Amino acid sequence: MRIKVLGYNGSIGSDRHTTSFLIDDDVLLDAGTGVGTLSLEEIRRIKHVFLTHSHLDHLAGLPLMLDSIFHEIDTPVTVHGLGETLATLHEHIFNWKIWPDFTVLPSADRPVVRVKALTPGNVLMLNQRKIHMIPVNHVVPTVGYCIEDVGGVFAFSGDTTTNDGFWEALNRQDRLDLLFVEVAFPDKNIEVAHKARHYCPRLLAADIGKLRHRPRICITHPKPGFEDMILHECQTQITDFHIERLTGSEVFVL
Repeated sequence: MRIKVLGYNGSIGSDRHTTSFLIDDDVLLDAGTGVGTLSLEEIRRIKHVFLTHSHLDHLAGLPLMLDSIFHEIDTPVTVHGLGETLATLHEHIFNWKIWPDFTVLPSADRPVVRVKALTPGNVLMLNQRKIHMIPVNHVVPTVGYCIEDVGGVFAFSGDTTTNDGFWEALNRQDRLDLLFVEVAFPDKNIEVAHKARHYCPRLLAADIGKLRHRPRICITHPKPGFEDMILHECQTQITDFHIERLTGSEVFVL
């Protein structure tokens, strides 16, 4: 399995792009502004998009991506997510006011995109990959994902704060090789983190001890300008794990 970081920030500015990861060459995990770093040829290869939730920084690139390829699509791109997430996407984005409804374009019988609701706890087989949807704790219905194939196991927390379910689900895996976990705010903004239901280093440090595996851990979703502060606070408070942060364009191979 190959994981390429397209975007990892909680917002934009300069070379910062919001959350999106390319799995192998056919799957997107979230579709933030990082999608814009792909070439048209790379976009054409994408067949599946897995959304963690309905916030703009995790799906802003999807409407524009579809607009880039709708005139030449052979097989619809399948967008997976919670039923609530997909309903919000259709009501507020693909509604002919914000953006055309690509579920019926170029035509209803040959659309550029179709949606498929998933239920946490079920496992989707996609070629050699097993994709697990895991509910987490955010201000809107949100999930993380765990993806396993013959090479290893990768997990992404999505946007979340203090919870047990995500860590329990990971502990049920036989192994965990790579984990991307969000830390949006430094500890000085812990009250905002509580209200927005994001991790800050102190909250993550209290939770990560629940994990029995020892994967490579990369923090993601920092607010712009706080990347180094968040990393330092995590490394200071979480001493049982090696913590690093994403910087963009990394490629991980499991």
